[in-house]
Amino acid sequence: MNAEWNVRSCADQCVACQKKFADRETLTSRLRFTEAGYLREDFCAACWPKREAPGAGEVSVWSATWAAPAPKAPEALRKETAESLLRELMETDDPAKRNVIFILAVMLERRRILVEKEVQMPEGTGQKIRVYEHKQTGESFVVPDPQLKLKEIETVQREVMELLGIPPPGAKAATVPAPAPPSAPEAQNG
Repeated sequence: MNAEWNVRSCADQCVACQKKFADRETLTSRLRFTEAGYLREDFCAACWPKREAPGAGEVSVWSATWAAPAPKAPEALRKETAESLLRELMETDDPAKRNVIFILAVMLERRRILVEKEVQMPEGTGQKIRVYEHKQTGESFVVPDPQLKLKEIETVQREVMELLGIPPPGAKAATVPAPAPPSAPEAQNG
């Protein structure tokens, strides 16, 4: 028998009454073979005894504990935001934002969006120019290196965070409940 094993994961609601499963609710799952292939059905405790009698196609039955998916933590830095801010600031060519432009370019380099291709030092300027290439588009970004001192970096990082709308470290963030520890369904054949 050459059957496709495309069994879906646990549903978030009972197949019989359509009630959403609560976090850590015990449910019963069964696997049946139908004309369309294998079919997984998940039942709440109230509906399991009322189900249709097991047929010849029933392959397996097991109990599991449903775990609500953990809320996705917001990404600390959205790639498109940092990239779009870099593009915007480079277009304005504001000398007061050169430090921010440099830090954004370094951030995008660390995220492997930009790749440093060359460092130039035009004669007589004493200035380093870093040439970055966008990995996906092939665009070149020419960014003057402001040669920031260690004590200046924190101030520039705060400015970047403010421009990106990221709360500064130590600021009270919105309370997010701690995610539940990951738990695999407890399989019990029965």
